Parts: sequence; structure tokens; C-alpha cells
Amino acid sequence: MAGNSFGQGFRLTTFGESHGAALGGVIDGCPAGIKLDVAAIQAELDRRKPGQSAIVTQRKEPDTVEFFSGIFEGITTGTPIGFAIRNTNQKSKDYSHIKDSYRPSHADYVYEQKYGLRDYRGGGRSSARETACRVVAGAIAKQFLSEVKFTAYVSAVGDISLSKPYQALDFSVIEKNPVRCPDPQKAEEMEAYIKKIRKQGDTVGGVIRCVIQNVPVGLGEPVFDKLHAELGKAMLSINAVKGFEYGSGFAGASMTGSQHNDHYNEDGTTKTNYSGGIQGGISNGMDIYFNVAFKPVATIMQAQETLNSKGEFVTMQGKGRHDPCVVPRAVPIVEAMAALVLADFTLLQRLNKHQI
Repeated sequence: MAGNSFGQGFRLTTFGESHGAALGGVIDGCPAGIKLDVAAIQAELDRRKPGQSAIVTQRKEPDTVEFFSGIFEGITTGTPIGFAIRNTNQKSKDYSHIKDSYRPSHADYVYEQKYGLRDYRGGGRSSARETACRVVAGAIAKQFLSEVKFTAYVSAVGDISLSKPYQALDFSVIEKNPVRCPDPQKAEEMEAYIKKIRKQGDTVGGVIRCVIQNVPVGLGEPVFDKLHAELGKAMLSINAVKGFEYGSGFAGASMTGSQHNDHYNEDGTTKTNYSGGIQGGISNGMDIYFNVAFKPVATIMQAQETLNSKGEFVTMQGKGRHDPCVVPRAVPIVEAMAALVLADFTLLQRLNKHQI
């Protein structure tokens, strides 16, 4: 069992492995007096859990969260919140063929070189199953930030992508298709493509866009703890993430200053929002929006040449239950990590204003 932490004021530490008895975590810094909707927390986990549709891994896990501390009669006490999510459907034998071989583009090789051994049963701490703990903490952070709205959705799968800006999309349809895309026509194309890729024994990547609305002005710190820097760190800590851009992102590099500058309205809002809701590393009250790029899942059901622990080239093929495309299940993870970052900065801002 191992643990890693994220955050400072609102801090999550996760424990456990994908093929152990359970995953778990401890949330420090959550203020007292927050009335929690436990059903809403479970609903967030249900959005992430495996087996929810034909285009994700068919591993069947209830992913039911159990709380052990920090909550009394449904209200946070201000003490550490401890929780666990039991593993009920692990099949270690599905990974016996990679006991001595390193899956291409997986963490197998680097884990063994770093620690001298590795848990090959699903990847151990490198398994995306660890993200279930993040969703629990993020769901609590969302309830702490009750006025802030977090909406993530799939904006691209492979070469199929949305061209509409988020303001022109109907967010109410995101949860009405298994891809979690707010454009029904594109969602059908994406779903068909994922099924095609799965039949080929292959995988495909994609992009998730996240929009955060009703953010107060002033969150974030100058220089090294900029709000967008912490959001980037949070997103890049998620398994399979290869890229992060906020606001105009890389497209802004081809614009001129006269095109890119966000001019003010009388109330301090801006006429455009190329800044992505953040200026100088601090939220300006406009919508924060960013893109997160996910690579194709490393484990594919095709024969590949790889290296084993003896330094020999061998042929291996993936087995077991894996996602052909990870982005539909990653939507709640992106929202959760965004919520953790904003909760952290909200507590810091309160401390700066002596409100705690």
C-alpha cells in the first residue's frame, strides 16, 4: 500500500492499489459545517466507474464509497475525512503474461527501475483505478464550492472533434450519451468510432474540455502558484494525460496583441475571454475553460514486440478488460481535479483575508 498527496489547504492523500482489497483516501483541510449530499458523491463515482456502457472496460465494480471519519450526521466536522472504495472484481490472472515483460508506453519499466520491483497486476499505483479516490474528494470540494459550476465534456475522439464554442452547446445532453459529448450528432460518430477501434483490438485518445463558471475574482497566487499552473499540474497528474491548454491556448500564439487582448466592460468583465478567466495567474471572474488531451490507452489487444526483464525482445498481447478510449470515463475526474484546485485556493484566499 502506498500513498501520494495533492493540494495544500484542501489536501487529498490516496492509498491502495488496483488489485488490492480496497482503495482509500484521507481529505485534510475540509472546513467544518458543510452539509454533505452523500448520494451526490456516489453519483459522481457512478459516472467514473467501469462497466457503465459498451464503449468502456467491462470490469464490474460497484465503486461504493464508505466514510469512516470526519463526518457526523451528514455534516463535516473539520477533522480529516477518511474513506474507502472496495475492489470486488479484480482478476490478477489477466496480468500474469506481463509478469516479466514491460508493456510499451506503460509505467512498467520505469516503476521497476525506480523501486526495484513492481505490481504488475493492473499496474499497481499507475492504474487509473486510483482516480476513483480523486472523484470522491472532488465531489466534496464541489459541495464546498456550491456557487461554482464545473462542467467537463468530451470535445474530441481521435480526429472527430467539436467545432462549436462551449457557449453554443447544450450541457444538459452531456450525460445522455455514453461518450459524454454535448453534440448528439458528434456523439454518435464518436461512439461508432470507439466501437470500431475496439473491434480492431486497438485504442484511441481524445480531448476533454472543462468549463468553470461563477468563479470569484482573486483566486490564485502570483509567480509560482498561479491558478492556471496549479490547474495544469492537476490535469497532468491524471493517468494518460499528455497535454493541457487554457484560454486561447496554442491558438493564441498565432494571434496579434490587438486580436488577443480582452477589453473591459464597465463592470470589470471583458468583452472577449481569450485569457480563459485567468490573468496574472489570478481568476478575473470570467469563465475558466481549458482542454486536456488524453493519449490512447497503452494496453492494446494486438501483438507487439516489447522488452522483458532479461533484456530480451519478446512478443506480447494485451489481455483482460481495458478501455478502448478513456475520455468518457475521465470527464468526472477532470471536474474533480479542477474542484480540488479551486477549493485549495479558496481556503488560501480566506486565510489571506483572515476569514478562517
